[in-house]
Amino acid sequence: MTMRVTRLADAEPFAPVGHDGVGPVRLQGGESTPTTDFTVALSHYLPGASAELAPQVAETVYVLLSGELVMASEGVEETLGAYDSVHFSPGTMRTVKNRTHLPASMLVIRATS
Repeated sequence: MTMRVTRLADAEPFAPVGHDGVGPVRLQGGESTPTTDFTVALSHYLPGASAELAPQVAETVYVLLSGELVMASEGVEETLGAYDSVHFSPGTMRTVKNRTHLPASMLVIRATS
């Protein structure tokens, strides 16, 4: 198969540990797709939502699509807006917070190996 489309309506929701007020869905990767080297998820952060301090299990890139999120890692805090991105190496400790009164959406691209 050379092309596989995942419609948002068919994307698989999941509940990551340590996430509060976050609604993610798998777009590519996981058991239902042939993707083997990475996963792609779409995460919606409601106002006040957060991902608690935790290590990245693999190389990860976040791309903010809309809204504003605060990323913190190793004493450094950055506010990301639409189309900003951030890269985390495996093992890097990070938090994610939506401190605004509007929802935020971002793509999460994570290596599987």
